[in-house]
Amino acid sequence: MEKMQFKAESKRLLEMMINSIYSQKEIFLRELISNASDAIDKIYYKALTDDSLSFDQNHYYIKVKADKENRTLTISDTGIGMTKEELENNLGIIAKSGSLAFKSENELKDGHDIIGQFGVGFYSAFMVADAITVTTKTIGSEDAYRWHSGGADGYTIELGEKEEVGTEIVLSIKENTEEDSYDEYLEEYRLKAIIKKYSDFIRYPIKMDVTERKSKEDSETEFEEVLEEQTINSMVPIWRKNKNELTSEDYENFYAEKRYGFDKPLKHIHISVDGAVRYNAILYIPEQIPYDYYSKEFEKGLELYSNGVLIMEKCSDLLPDYFSFVKGMVDSEDLSLNISREILQHDRQLKLIAKNIKNKIKSQLQSLLKDEREKYETFYNSFGRQLKYGVYSDFGANKEDLQNLLMFYSSKEKKLITLDEYVSSMPEDQKYIYYAAGESYDRIEKLPQTEVVADKGYDILYFTDEVDEFAIRMLMNYQEKEFKSISSGDLGIEAGENEKGAESEEKDNKDLFEEMKTILAGKVKDVRISKRLKSHPVCIATEGEVTTEMEKILKAMPNSQNIQAEKILEINRNHEVFTSLKDSFEKDKEKLALYTNLLFNQALLIEGLPIEDPVEFTNDICKIMV
Repeated sequence: MEKMQFKAESKRLLEMMINSIYSQKEIFLRELISNASDAIDKIYYKALTDDSLSFDQNHYYIKVKADKENRTLTISDTGIGMTKEELENNLGIIAKSGSLAFKSENELKDGHDIIGQFGVGFYSAFMVADAITVTTKTIGSEDAYRWHSGGADGYTIELGEKEEVGTEIVLSIKENTEEDSYDEYLEEYRLKAIIKKYSDFIRYPIKMDVTERKSKEDSETEFEEVLEEQTINSMVPIWRKNKNELTSEDYENFYAEKRYGFDKPLKHIHISVDGAVRYNAILYIPEQIPYDYYSKEFEKGLELYSNGVLIMEKCSDLLPDYFSFVKGMVDSEDLSLNISREILQHDRQLKLIAKNIKNKIKSQLQSLLKDEREKYETFYNSFGRQLKYGVYSDFGANKEDLQNLLMFYSSKEKKLITLDEYVSSMPEDQKYIYYAAGESYDRIEKLPQTEVVADKGYDILYFTDEVDEFAIRMLMNYQEKEFKSISSGDLGIEAGENEKGAESEEKDNKDLFEEMKTILAGKVKDVRISKRLKSHPVCIATEGEVTTEMEKILKAMPNSQNIQAEKILEINRNHEVFTSLKDSFEKDKEKLALYTNLLFNQALLIEGLPIEDPVEFTNDICKIMV
């Protein structure tokens, strides 16, 4: 029996495929099962044009069998089989695909698309096997043939023995090494897991002899282990079923089976597209945030299938970052895959699918907001921060897509409202969309700066997420209404009778404020009379792009470079404190310094900012007490 050499620079190419092309060894089983499925599909297509053949899908299956004692793993199918010439051409020439040639010669339809196209998947078995033996018999042939290879040194073909049409592949599994345990590919539980992971939706049954523990006959207390042939895969994927046949429970069960989350999804999206790009998708909007969602360990992405075979567990290119919370899968026949079928080549089809998915998610969220407000608020409490990150990121490139999905707590409504709802309820004389930032709703509500805005009857949006102000600065305006912090130097509110004398009062006390500014040198940009305070003695306003809340967030970041807001200390001229300041300026400059520092530190505490010297602050309080 003559040993033949592989064609196509055999040794170098085969070694490259074994060691480089595939990132995970378990992939070999996916490839061999996909080849077996293709072999059955070829009978189906042959039956369409050959009246002597009939195709009954119930007669076709794939069998996986492990033999621990002999260290062999067998994958057999009832497919079309191969002739001696096909063995030579398909297995003797690496990277020549019999399935691709078959696709080229036959018009495929009825959803039975052939999976294989590269002709290298078979050789992935050498990642786990020392030797491979293929015994095959094709339709209409009385002879069977046996192909055997121990790797790159070549292969042999001889007559074999096989009664039924089909192919049987026997892998001689490698011995364990220090780095790798090959025993796992002989374990029943591991083989089942790999089949479920990659080949669960192959359209033909994948059978295995499974060990079951059952009670012995005539005994309720004694048990025995028996082998049962079971079908491991689901076969018919839910996404290929008619939507009208599926219930909410079906979608929830699929969500649980795929372990997309431990919660129940708030909403599902079932997409079936048969146009320029053919694909099916089932997407889920979760109810609860994953525990690791805002950690570096979290991976976004959808499961990606090609003809029902899992290609990627997390295809990040299918989701924009701001919709990274979406779970689900996509199955397409039109994707351009690389040679290992593990990595997508960035192509037009992928971009079209991703764009369509983005629009579908956006549309579903808008419908949820409009028709199921309570569900949307549940979603928003979990993932609203991610939408705001989306507005801020990429220099605001996505703000038009996301701005109508944003919600903030309203000081008047005492609940979450949209920007559109805020603007729709604005009085005619209101120029800006007002907001206040802080750690909680309660703390914001007590801020002194809210008084004048609230007295005018204007609503204030409460920002409690660290990203809120950054997102709003990127948004800039909404429906031509600018956003304005209640701590801004100019609130755009006309002065009332009580405030009209503020400018003259400030001129009359110019020297007092200059002295206070000197006392607080390096801490504030200015000291002045407040036009916003009603009952509180003091507050901090800001000028420039950075607010006090933004200062807190930026300082907490690594390499913050000590960015600070330009602070203005504002004094309420109608408060008794102002009288004390004027008196101390005239009579006791030391006491003025004491009062000034106390008021500044008090204003810092109200804003939630740290005071520079807590010991000095407490000593100053004691000085006043005695």
